Amino acid sequence: MGSLVLAMEFYIWFCFFTLSFVFVKSQFEAKYQTVGGSVFIDGESAIGMTDSNFICATLDWWPPEKCDYGTCSWDQASLLNLDLKNNIFLNAVKAFSPLKIRLGGTLQNKVIYETEDHGQPCLPFSRNTSELFGFTEGCLPLSRWDELNTFFAKSGAQVIFGLNALSGRSIRSDGSTIGAWDSTNAESFIRYTVGKSYTIYGWELGNELSGSGVGVRVAASQYASDTISLQNLVQDIYKAVASKPLVIAPGGFFDANWFKEFLDKTTKSLDVATHHIYNLGPGVDQHLVDKILSPSYLDGEADTFNRLQSTLKRSTTSTAAWVGEAGGAYNSGRHLVTNAFVFSFWYLDQLGMASSYDTKTYCRQSLIGGNYGLLNTTTFLPNPDYYSALLWHRLMGRNVLSTSFSGTEKIRAYAHCAKNSQGVTLLLINLDNTTTVQTEVTFNGTLTFQNKLMSRYPRTEAIPLFLGNKTSGIAREEYHLTAKDGDIHSQTMLLNGYILSVNSSGRIPPLVPISVNSSEPVTVAPFSIVFAHIPDVVVPACM
Repeated sequence: MGSLVLAMEFYIWFCFFTLSFVFVKSQFEAKYQTVGGSVFIDGESAIGMTDSNFICATLDWWPPEKCDYGTCSWDQASLLNLDLKNNIFLNAVKAFSPLKIRLGGTLQNKVIYETEDHGQPCLPFSRNTSELFGFTEGCLPLSRWDELNTFFAKSGAQVIFGLNALSGRSIRSDGSTIGAWDSTNAESFIRYTVGKSYTIYGWELGNELSGSGVGVRVAASQYASDTISLQNLVQDIYKAVASKPLVIAPGGFFDANWFKEFLDKTTKSLDVATHHIYNLGPGVDQHLVDKILSPSYLDGEADTFNRLQSTLKRSTTSTAAWVGEAGGAYNSGRHLVTNAFVFSFWYLDQLGMASSYDTKTYCRQSLIGGNYGLLNTTTFLPNPDYYSALLWHRLMGRNVLSTSFSGTEKIRAYAHCAKNSQGVTLLLINLDNTTTVQTEVTFNGTLTFQNKLMSRYPRTEAIPLFLGNKTSGIAREEYHLTAKDGDIHSQTMLLNGYILSVNSSGRIPPLVPISVNSSEPVTVAPFSIVFAHIPDVVVPACM
């Protein structure tokens, strides 16, 4: 009898366990799912063209006393005190070969240069809440400028220097300004720079003084006049130099009316029009991640790119558009958001969107400093966005291809001609935390398979990439980026399942792809990013 009772108890336990397992399994399957999708790439012609050195990052002037919402996140990351001998820092910049670096930010309009015309002591910025931007004027010693240029030469960086555009102006109580730009100190500084044979990629006038400005504003007509003055200075000082730097302005937020007037009055003097992007709001915003993961919110910034592109097209200028500074969330970003894996969703989407509107260069705020640096402010170790930027730089070529995705709205898709082949590189971003997407790739245009298959198809048809079988010999290279332990707030990024980290010598790790047969769809896991380099497929736009 006892054995019968034990058998019955075991049977009941077994049934309960089995039912529980089935329930949990069904719940898991209901939560995690795999769906299909299709990305369509128009390979007939390019819709935009970036600079080959599209990736840019900024170095700022903020001293350690710069604090936001009770957090002081800049430490020793200022141009005046940054450790230029740090080996990780050097290797991080050298890995791009070259990286554009824009020197500037809010305090650039309060920088004095220690030149012959500056007869006062060269003092650093000092915290003073009664002063504009909360700090006194600060001075750049020429000895520090020499040190910076030694680093730039060693690292191969291409330098854009932001000049003080408030020099000589009076500021009214409403933030408007009176008077023209006094270029005396800037001229001495530029002459010193040329005399030392330091290479400058571009001179940029001012920071966030366009439109309504940030704290201060300058009228478009006056700014145009000042930009013409800068262009005249550059032409004069560099008259014996074969390669002249670019003249760049205004380095502010896009205002359609202001930009139109400014561009119309600088048609022969301005090489690059720069605008800034902080579309996620303040770093203290509790909904930053919700915005980053919202396709409709991300789409909103396309309006700015579109309106700037239209303004440039309607003008007679040949000026190119750059994003001169973009940190996403202003006031230094937010720890474990703008310096974590989740921010690569926003950052890479921005790179893709900007390039599709013919933006030539995109400068990320910051290379180091604040809570939005590509590098950790104190350790110099790369944050996830550093690796995202480096992969973009190495894989995405200049020609931008029109790309659309059919399926879940949570996939963001962008494609360029590949950087180091005649093929195509596809970028897929999955904003969904539970859905894996098996993505078929389709092209139009005259499609050529290189390598073992050589075929051409009529330009009037839509052509699926995956025409071969597993023995076709056509392969692609894939780079799958995920967060450590699946935590999108992690500051550790995995490439194809392996943690990316510098070695004991401070060297940046190799970025090694996996090889996948092109008969297979591209698998995009939940909360992941995939670069797929397809070297053996050639479309007309990439020939």
